[in-house]
Amino acid sequence: MASFLITDVRIFDGKTTIAETGSVLVEQGKIAQISTSPISYNGTTYSKPGHTLLPGLIDAHIHANNGNTTALPQSLRFGVTTVCDMHNEYFNIQKLRKQIESGDCADLKTTSYAATIENGWPMFVVLALHDGPEVREEISTWPRLDTPESGRRYVRERVEEKVDYIKLMHESGTFMGKSINKPSLELQTAVIEEAHEHGLMTVAHSTSLNDTLEILSCGVDGLAHTFIDQAPTEEVIQAYKRNNAHCNPTLACMGSATTEGQKLQEKFAHDPRIGELLGEEERDRMCACMSFAKESGGKVEHAYETVRQLKQAGVPVIIGSDAAAPAVGTAWGLSVHHELSLFVHECGFTPAEALAAATSLTAQRFGFSDRGKIKEGLRADLVLVEGNPLNDIDHTLDLRGVWTGGELCSAYQGRL
Repeated sequence: MASFLITDVRIFDGKTTIAETGSVLVEQGKIAQISTSPISYNGTTYSKPGHTLLPGLIDAHIHANNGNTTALPQSLRFGVTTVCDMHNEYFNIQKLRKQIESGDCADLKTTSYAATIENGWPMFVVLALHDGPEVREEISTWPRLDTPESGRRYVRERVEEKVDYIKLMHESGTFMGKSINKPSLELQTAVIEEAHEHGLMTVAHSTSLNDTLEILSCGVDGLAHTFIDQAPTEEVIQAYKRNNAHCNPTLACMGSATTEGQKLQEKFAHDPRIGELLGEEERDRMCACMSFAKESGGKVEHAYETVRQLKQAGVPVIIGSDAAAPAVGTAWGLSVHHELSLFVHECGFTPAEALAAATSLTAQRFGFSDRGKIKEGLRADLVLVEGNPLNDIDHTLDLRGVWTGGELCSAYQGRL
């Protein structure tokens, strides 16, 4: 594992700026020392005045569908050192874990298979858009939960797969103007209770106000989206607070669903700074829209206003993109920067608050105790950017170096 010193940089530790001119020593892949004074060191040293050192970003919601081998390297190139996959076949998770061993990848956290039901979410939409023998074969491996006991058994199976959290699906199809099979509240409660018995947190997909209220009533720990079918109510804000639940709103994804976000998607896709960090196929997908909610009256402003009110009420709000190859309007890694921009420019977050939502707060919510902050003893997951993103969040794309476990991403070799 590499050892090196970064000096003469602004240091944002995941919560606050702890130095305007400081140094961080990395030894054997971990943060060994942080100082506002010079650190004596004879090895590789990077002196970067005018730059800011951040903790590695955490994307709280992706799908490396089909074990897509682009997801983890592309995430890392954009400074995302940890991704949370929110539904994938276990055999694909094994494939991705093997890929990480070769290096140059973001680290992977996972739920493996989400708690799915027959013809529920996302089975309904996958078959509607991509039906075929290969897709049917893949879906045949998904859970088809139908009773509380099947839900408890599902959790025990995930424990055997060494998952990091449990993902539920609670989707009626309201945001699409459709009617989709939805799990019973008894089933959802059983899954959540069993997960808690095994020390696992639970997060849930819901995109309508009513579905969100229902799954919060079951005791879920967090939402993997926010809703777009109507404006927030005091009832839903209080429901979040009763559960001490967090919200991962996936704002850019919701803008793609309503098509209202397309202009900003295109801006990020064609930002001249990203160059070869993004392939042409991924760039084209970033510029398209899912359009699921275009005809049903869903509005991305409902999502923005919900986040504003949750923030004001003290509810934790974290950053995750829902990036996936089929999820046009998103791109692994890049969409986290898109999300940071929306938090600041649409939802009233300061840049420091937005960066915390993509680093230390997410690590805290998921119990990732070895990352998310620049702190002695933690993994050396680090991002170096030119400029000051604490003044202007746009500087997060002025990427100059990315390290995971102290190893420099190959896209930045020879550029420091």
